[in-house]
Amino acid sequence: MPLAGQPALHYTRDDAVYRAAKQACLALGFVEIDAECLGLAWQAMVQRTGRFDPQAWPDEPADFGMRPWPRNDAFAPCPKALGLYAVLPDAAWVGRMARAGVPTVQLRFKSDDADAIRHEVQAAVEAVSGTPSLLFINDHWQAAIEAGAYGVHLGQEDMDVADLAAIRAAGQRLGLSSHGYAEMLRADRVSPSYIAMGAVFPTTLKRMATAPQGTGRLHAYARLMRDYPLVAIGGIDGKKMPQVLSSGVGSVAVVRAITGVDNPEAAVAQLQSQMTAPHTPS
Repeated sequence: MPLAGQPALHYTRDDAVYRAAKQACLALGFVEIDAECLGLAWQAMVQRTGRFDPQAWPDEPADFGMRPWPRNDAFAPCPKALGLYAVLPDAAWVGRMARAGVPTVQLRFKSDDADAIRHEVQAAVEAVSGTPSLLFINDHWQAAIEAGAYGVHLGQEDMDVADLAAIRAAGQRLGLSSHGYAEMLRADRVSPSYIAMGAVFPTTLKRMATAPQGTGRLHAYARLMRDYPLVAIGGIDGKKMPQVLSSGVGSVAVVRAITGVDNPEAAVAQLQSQMTAPHTPS
C-alpha cells in the first residue's frame, strides 16, 4: 500500500519508474522515507503525464497525494508572507523584538514548571500587545489558548501528543516543523496555517535527526508546498538570506542572528532590509 498522504494509484513496488526514482533519490542522499515519497510521486507523475522525463522533478501536490484547497478542516489562516521570524527564549526578548519591529515572533520557552510556563506565555502575549507582531508559542499549546496568543508552533513529535482539535477549535493558528518530504506530507494532512522547513543549514541549537537540507532542496520543497505560508529555518544569517529568499519562501526564521549579537536591534534592521529587498524566486 502507498504511504498515507500519497496518491491512490495502480501501485506496485515492481513499477520500474518507482524503483528507479527511489534508487536515484537514495543515491542523492535522501533518507529512506523521503526517497519512498519521491518514488511514489514520480510514479504518479508519469501516470498523469503519460511520459517519463528524468529532468522533471515532481512538484505537483496531487502527485504526492495532497488534497486540493480550500479545505474545510484547515486551521485559521495567517499571512502568506510572515516576514522576519524571530525565535526567542523568553517574554523579555519577545517584547524587545516586537518593539524593534519584527513582524513574527515565537516564544520558545524551555521549562517543565507549569506555573512558569503559564506566566511566561501570558507575559509574552502582553509584551506584543499594542504592536503589529504576531506571536506564536512553541509547544505549550494549552497555555497559548488560555493566554490568547496568535498561534502555536509544534514539532513533528508534538503532533502526537497535542490536542490538534482543541487548538483548531480555539481559533489558534498552527505552524508545524518539517525536515523533508515525509514530514511535509504528514504536516499537510492536518492543514496547518504554515509549514516550517529546515534545517536549511547546519545548526547547533537543536540536535537534528536529518542532515541540513540545503537551498537546492528548499527550492523543491517551496514549489511543492506553494499553497502554504512557508518559513525557512536553520542556520540562517544575513549572508545566507538572499539565497534562502530566492526559493520563494515568505518567511525566514532566525535565532542567533538576533539573540547572539551585540546589537540585536541593528541586526533586525539589517535583516528586515534584506527581507524587503527585491529578489527573484529561482
